[in-house]
Amino acid sequence: MRHMLAFAASLAFTVPVIAQEPAMTDAPELTFERVFGSPSLDGATPRQAKLSPDGRYLTVLRNRANDRERYDLWGYDRDSGEWSMLVDSERLGSGRELSEDEKMQRERARVGNLKGVITYQWASDGSGVLVPLDGDLYFAPIGGEVQRLTDTEESELNPKLSPEGSYVSFVRDRQLWTGAVGGEAKPITPKEGDTIRWGEAEFVAQEEMSRLDGYWWSPAEDRIVVQRTDESPVGIVTRAAIGAAGTKVFDQRYPVAGSDNALVELYVMDPNGGNRVKVDLGEETDIYVARVNWAPDGSAIYVQRQNREQTVLDVLRVDTATGESEIWFTENAAREDYWINLSDNYRFLKDGSLLWWSERDGYGHFYRFDGENWTQLTSGNEPVTSLVGVNEETGEFFYQKTTDVLTQQIYKARLNGTGEPGLITDLDFTNSAGMDGEGRTLYVTRSNPVQPPQSYLADTSGKRLTWIEQNELDADHPYAPYLAGHRPPQFGTIKAADGVTDLHWKMITPEMETGKRYPVFFQHYGGPGPQTVTKGWSGALQQAVVDKGYIWFELDNRGSANRGVDFEQPIYRAMGGVEVADQKAGAEYIKTLDFVDPDKIALYGWSYGGYMTLKQLQADPGLYAAGVSGAPVTKWELYDTHYTERFMGDPNEVPEAYAKASAIPDAAKISDPLLLIHGMADDNVVFENSSELIAALQEANRPFEMMLYPGYTHRVSGENISPHLWNTIFSFLQRHGVTPPER
Repeated sequence: MRHMLAFAASLAFTVPVIAQEPAMTDAPELTFERVFGSPSLDGATPRQAKLSPDGRYLTVLRNRANDRERYDLWGYDRDSGEWSMLVDSERLGSGRELSEDEKMQRERARVGNLKGVITYQWASDGSGVLVPLDGDLYFAPIGGEVQRLTDTEESELNPKLSPEGSYVSFVRDRQLWTGAVGGEAKPITPKEGDTIRWGEAEFVAQEEMSRLDGYWWSPAEDRIVVQRTDESPVGIVTRAAIGAAGTKVFDQRYPVAGSDNALVELYVMDPNGGNRVKVDLGEETDIYVARVNWAPDGSAIYVQRQNREQTVLDVLRVDTATGESEIWFTENAAREDYWINLSDNYRFLKDGSLLWWSERDGYGHFYRFDGENWTQLTSGNEPVTSLVGVNEETGEFFYQKTTDVLTQQIYKARLNGTGEPGLITDLDFTNSAGMDGEGRTLYVTRSNPVQPPQSYLADTSGKRLTWIEQNELDADHPYAPYLAGHRPPQFGTIKAADGVTDLHWKMITPEMETGKRYPVFFQHYGGPGPQTVTKGWSGALQQAVVDKGYIWFELDNRGSANRGVDFEQPIYRAMGGVEVADQKAGAEYIKTLDFVDPDKIALYGWSYGGYMTLKQLQADPGLYAAGVSGAPVTKWELYDTHYTERFMGDPNEVPEAYAKASAIPDAAKISDPLLLIHGMADDNVVFENSSELIAALQEANRPFEMMLYPGYTHRVSGENISPHLWNTIFSFLQRHGVTPPER
């Protein structure tokens, strides 16, 4: 990091620096092959840091230097200060191919590209960890030999240790199984055919609600809430997973917007499946079961029930013996023309009250509910984004908040609402954090434009106790050979298309010569959710693009997250409108810069960003030099219910909104060079989205280019495939003259 201090002064600029004569550096060119090779140029990137129940051990998943996508389980003894590998995934793993269900679950969890250990769970007594690996289950005791718990051709999905450690449970062949650790497990739910699943979250819960669980143990492990999913109402999408050596055809239950969802029921039962009672979720069955929790003392079950329109969220209090329920409270959307953003930012406290996140005042904030009254604990126009932890002994909670729009910081506040929240992280970094269950120790991950991600343990005041991964940019760091050529980002704002709202942008410029103009690689996402412009580490990919002589530019339009309700709301029933206008404002701004070649602005986006490329080319022919559209949604009737209807409504009720948002009717308006990319086994944005566009462009006699990836899903990535994809993109730009000036 000390090598990068000279760049710090540029980070606060709100207008680009003037182009200067190029500085001489000895840094080699950063190729795409190296960007995606091993070891990772970001340095070590541990995942899933967890503290043992007694706080002695810290465990993380650590990727290998020679294989950046393979993770092993490591443990740090805080008493001795020593690290050791607890599970060697390569030595222990069988290499057995995963079931299709597990592959799909991994896609939903965004870990489909990872190998080895991808998750684990501590035993409640701290004796060891439960580890899924290659479809089977293992128990790794601290200081002992790893014990294999299952050895089957089928995958054991959603494995858990019960709260007291008496049972191991998992889903196999659409049934929930339980058994003593090391003993024989048995199914505790019936086998009911191909359309009934027990213990699994349905597709939209996994993909759109961030709920991967389908069963929940009681604190005393004497009862389990189990989800029963009937997929028979859901329409079938015939998905051809076209691979290099053949095609597999899957009849996938995929609920497109406006169609029937799966029927979800909840049952409470004993660990052996006995004493089963049905939970009363109300008369209306066309609902979403968003979250399920047990009260800390096991006295009740709390179910978050969301209406189909996603404008009302009822929290039900359920009797554990009878399944009878009552509405404990109701959360409504902050505006009539808005929706409810689900979150995991809540905690049931031991006194029966609830710490709850809500956007009811226009920004995400915390409240405390005692069963009758609400107390607001945080406030202001900088949204709280996540709950980090709670320490009920000291009466404090810890949370992550947007600060100055472009960074995330960690704060702590009092559960009784007294006093002012306190900042406990460094404002020079953007941060995220987690805590142990008792809220005693923080594990913080941070980065900034000149420091790749670091992680450390801290006490509740924020004082660092020990590094998990210091990841210093020293001579031994993988990025060291390219450090001399590292180009820092600059940040600034422009007005949105409404002329009022500030939009934040990020720009990285190559070494430029006075008087020369440079092409722009204009990356965008544009859709609801992700904020792309932050003061975190940008990664090596952006530097590789800049190394080729391009200016990297990105802008967060209205509709993106972390700016409050009013900033997100304009996309309501209007996708492909305000985002396109705001990104156009960005393009018009960069065209005014004297070092930008106004005739060489190339668009790039993936998924919603791929959709945005198409809509931008259709809206403003000639404004952009070329566009790259990766895995685009082209027709929102083809995407799933929970995501699409949240923002667009039901297509049966507002067909005009869907018609206006579609990228198909105006396909013939695309006159600028277009490269279309899609994985041919995509189970998220199904390939039909691109095939409809392909047909429309061909029928209109519009030229375009295409690169399809057999066997790849929505995530087209890998040590060799990723360089192929990015080399393809820049070969396309070169063919169409979107190139930097000669040096």
